[in-house]
Amino acid sequence: MPLINRRLLPLIALAGLSLAGAAVGMASEPAASASTTDGYDDRVPLSAMAQLGKKLFFDPSLSGGGQISCATCHDPANHYAPANGLAVQLGGLHLDQPGIRAVPSLAYKMSTPSFSIGEESAADEAAEASPMTEASGVALANAPAAVTGPLTAQAVVKAEAAAAVNLVPQGGMFWDGRVDSLEEQALQPMISPFEMANADAATVYAKLKESYGKEISALFGDNILSDQDMTISEIGFALARYQIEENSFHPYTSKYDYYLRGKAMLTDAEARGLKLFDDANKGNCASCHLDKMTGDGQMPNFTDFEFEALGAPRNPAIPANADVHYYDTGICGPLRNDTYSAQQQNCGLFKTPTLRNVATRQVFFHNGVYRTLEDVTRFYVRRDTNPEEIYPKDASGKVLKYDDLPPQYQANIDVIDAPMNRKPGDAPALNDAEIADIVAFLKTLTDGYDPAKDGIKAAK
Repeated sequence: MPLINRRLLPLIALAGLSLAGAAVGMASEPAASASTTDGYDDRVPLSAMAQLGKKLFFDPSLSGGGQISCATCHDPANHYAPANGLAVQLGGLHLDQPGIRAVPSLAYKMSTPSFSIGEESAADEAAEASPMTEASGVALANAPAAVTGPLTAQAVVKAEAAAAVNLVPQGGMFWDGRVDSLEEQALQPMISPFEMANADAATVYAKLKESYGKEISALFGDNILSDQDMTISEIGFALARYQIEENSFHPYTSKYDYYLRGKAMLTDAEARGLKLFDDANKGNCASCHLDKMTGDGQMPNFTDFEFEALGAPRNPAIPANADVHYYDTGICGPLRNDTYSAQQQNCGLFKTPTLRNVATRQVFFHNGVYRTLEDVTRFYVRRDTNPEEIYPKDASGKVLKYDDLPPQYQANIDVIDAPMNRKPGDAPALNDAEIADIVAFLKTLTDGYDPAKDGIKAAK
């Protein structure tokens, strides 16, 4: 194909480019022939629009208290995720207001499609390790439909039954997919009381006019500053352009990327981990975290952008959870309030994050309940075989399984797909040695790999 910057291909893909899946080579050997013209090494200077976005991204004066910027929580030195180990970040006027969810990385966000509920894409199906086998909300799928209207759907169902409606929530920004674009995502934190804490949009507008008026006029015309909504919208566009054009948001420089390009070899443990990652009866991770190159040579994003209810245990480190009546139900709120959030079958569902750079994160899942990849992987394989190891117990000794989701929504939790399809007394899908192998593979997803430092392990 003609040489183009492949980082921009996902955007082209959203406009209709066909993404046929393709298998990679065997583990422990380079997955493809080495190429020096794959487009991932291209460097293009930032446009004037993106340069403005960069200034905004690092400017703490745009926050209510003048102390935090986008980069405070989305640290470039940590792949645009928080650099600390807090389950939720502190913001507000005095940096003392806790959030309610773990902060996702902004890396690899540019290819996220808009939120929708519909059939799974053919491309995703082709790239999954076990197409059409994953399911969630099956109990609700079999229950009488309780929601009506144009957006009605048995939304979370990815059922194996041919007669089932194969509709799934997918796309959108944040853990609940409540906005559709990088532009909208960039602006919401500015007026969130526990993030940048500006009083309202008018306050943001006044700051933008004062600090960036000349640049905004030069880029968007003299009349733009007379329109508050247009000014804020274009600033969101500038922030989005920065995230799209700046290579470090989507470098594709992990060891696994080198492996897929035929420029690195996996160790034995990493290769075993990859095999378990793909095995539909073992880790089955690739069912949602797609790990195959597409047919036209694009690197995988390690997410299918879909939503899943996993039943992660409640995290007492989140201050909001001190209220026993408080629940974070993902699409159903508390941060989303629309037609989708009113549909019971969407409650408890959170967007599947990318696993790129996951080994550099210090907390995991939407509530930051786990702090190591070993514990995360152990949760998946022992949640149902040994729930007493995962969840707390009440005073009588009863295990409080799925304790972070109200009982009426617990039928949405995935109990169909491996490794979460076991029962108490069954053997977990992975033993400790296999968990260690999967973690070894996950560590190959960290950007910044240098094959020259990997000695004989790197491909010639």
